[in-house]
Amino acid sequence: MDAAPEAFPPAVPTGSETGSDTGSDTGPTTALLTDQYELTMLRAALADGTAHRRAVFEVFARRLPHGRRYGVVAGNGRLLDALERFSFDEETVAFLRGRGIVDVTTADWLRDYRFRGNIWGYAEGECYFPGSPILVVEGTFAEAVLLETLALSIYNHDSAIASAASRMTAAAGSRPIVEMGSRRTHEYAAVASARAAYVAGFASTSNLAAGRCYDLPTAGTSAHAFTLLHDSEEEAFAAQVAALGADTTLLVDTYDVREAVRTAVEVAGPGLGAVRIDSGDLAVLAHDVRAELDALGATGTRILVSGDLDEYAIAGLAAAPVDIYGVGTALVVGSGYPTAELIYKLVARSEGTEADSPMEGVAKLSTGKPTHKGRKWAHRRLEDGTAVAEVVCTHPECTVDGGRQLLVPLVTDGKIVGREPIAAARERHLRSRAELPPTALKLSRGEPVLPTTYDEHAARHERSANTEHTGQLEQTGHTGREGGAR
Repeated sequence: MDAAPEAFPPAVPTGSETGSDTGSDTGPTTALLTDQYELTMLRAALADGTAHRRAVFEVFARRLPHGRRYGVVAGNGRLLDALERFSFDEETVAFLRGRGIVDVTTADWLRDYRFRGNIWGYAEGECYFPGSPILVVEGTFAEAVLLETLALSIYNHDSAIASAASRMTAAAGSRPIVEMGSRRTHEYAAVASARAAYVAGFASTSNLAAGRCYDLPTAGTSAHAFTLLHDSEEEAFAAQVAALGADTTLLVDTYDVREAVRTAVEVAGPGLGAVRIDSGDLAVLAHDVRAELDALGATGTRILVSGDLDEYAIAGLAAAPVDIYGVGTALVVGSGYPTAELIYKLVARSEGTEADSPMEGVAKLSTGKPTHKGRKWAHRRLEDGTAVAEVVCTHPECTVDGGRQLLVPLVTDGKIVGREPIAAARERHLRSRAELPPTALKLSRGEPVLPTTYDEHAARHERSANTEHTGQLEQTGHTGREGGAR
């Protein structure tokens, strides 16, 4: 069996998730977690002298996945960890030279590579909408272009998972959800998924690597195999209670659910912690099991349900006497949308290579894929505490009545400054989601709950550049309306 490539590292804890402000650059390089064209562009730009032009790239979504009303930013912490290890050691450079991907000049440049620019982003856990500049990367073209694949692979995955998780936690209300999707995805994606789900409100994870890397609460007891191992269900329950105590969760749907509930209470007593139902008509069974537990005096025993749950199934169980949900497959595949559809685009570059060379906005004019030129600043406009618009400006002096700024510094002059405990991102998400209009929490398909508007300065700039192009933008929902900016 082939060994896992060393250039594809597992999640590495850096202290950032547990509250420490000190990182670690230990572990294998992340520089090859990229597409080849990043290096071939670099090679050509070094050859013609444009590599040293100042450049601004932005990560944003042209649209949300079909029918979604908001997205959730996740992955900041993982990007900063990966960025710290994004360097080209001799072994990596030798690989690139051996494949003919880079020439001698490019190889020499890569040996000294560290990102020395600036990065701003929406704080982790924040909600976003089409056109939201959730990540702004500023540096030379050479140093910034290399981060495209790394940034997109992290944010597209983690934001998709967090967006799905947010819909699930909103549907669950005050009832906790356990993440248990590790067996349904790639082993490293499982760790990232558990982290993103926690940011969006999940209570715990079954994944021990995620628990260790990010200090997440972990949970888990037994599978049907443990019951089948024993000569009887009673023996299996007795063994589990003896090992884990009466507060454990007993799986009661291996054979007959009602009989298993009676056996569970006989073995563990009325102080049994919980029972888990993993199949069948969960709503009907939850009512039956609750009645049986109460009749047996186990009024404090909780009911955990699992088995192909998603946000719709969770919402459908709102009236059932369920205490905890367990979600696996639907979570780790983004509940039908495994990517957030984010893109990384050049929006501004300098006219020359000098530090004081003026910047000019650039944009794609491709049919169906236009972009807005110029470096962006973003605000969320609120009225009476409720968000009403995402306002994107193209000048730093822009202010928005009743708005709050959304971009925060993550990297300054190459130094990571944006690390925070994962608990902060989790709390931020609850606040960000709570300020959205109530329609944001509807599970029916709908348009983004907030419009993304561009300030008048940006709109004039776009129109003077290409009137027809502006019309294309309006057709995609990227309008030039003023939106309260001045």
